[in-house]
Amino acid sequence: MTVSDLFIYPIKSCGGIRVKDTLVEKRGLAFDRRWMLVDERNRFISQRENAALALLDISIENNQLIVSKRFTDQRILVPLLTNNEINDAERLSVTIWEDECLSIEIDKKISNDFSQLLGMTCKLVYMPEDCMRQIDEKYATKGDITSFSDGYPILLLGQSTLDNLNKKLETPITINRFRPNIVFTGGFPHQEDEFKNFQINEALFEGVKLCKRCIIPNIDQHTALAGNEPTATLVKYRLHENKVLFGQNVLVKKTGTISVGDIIQF
Repeated sequence: MTVSDLFIYPIKSCGGIRVKDTLVEKRGLAFDRRWMLVDERNRFISQRENAALALLDISIENNQLIVSKRFTDQRILVPLLTNNEINDAERLSVTIWEDECLSIEIDKKISNDFSQLLGMTCKLVYMPEDCMRQIDEKYATKGDITSFSDGYPILLLGQSTLDNLNKKLETPITINRFRPNIVFTGGFPHQEDEFKNFQINEALFEGVKLCKRCIIPNIDQHTALAGNEPTATLVKYRLHENKVLFGQNVLVKKTGTISVGDIIQF
């Protein structure tokens, strides 16, 4: 089995970036979900509440995030904070699911720009290194941390798993509906369900929990329009305890660099 795609999603629930190689950090792939939009209550915003986030394409160039709204000429430039700026910045407590996390508001003007872009009051925040968001200890050990992800550092998905689903759908869908970090080829559909301890290049991983899917896979990531697929099909063969399971949540046990083309070792 071979790594065929790597994706990062710098701003939670916004567009992803396909990369050829990446540093694997304790809290996930470098730059992955280190930024997040929060509402007036400082609670996280996702495509579940505002599907238009799917229209925000992200790139990283010249030490800044470039956020472009698809089908428009609107864009926002977000400078990457320096270490001194991070150290000196006031910490803001934000909520993601049941977790309270320390964050930094990037800039009030940038927050206002996002508010206008999305038609709702929001702030753009960043997770500094001193925010140690612990993973649920039912599935991890003390010291295992994650970013602003839904709960785990990395989502792993097999290409054959998607191919198998697409055979059952009237209209095939793309893998970005499921927002994986690591995609691999080879093996059989849903083989990632069985992954426990494995290695990619110098990085070590542990699969700990199958991913319970929400409504986001039903949102077309190009148009932000929602339908009832693929959930309507998945409930017929991937339903467990009233939850659709698709992909494997993975912890990072040893950091390192991984690349497309790397072999997965067990």
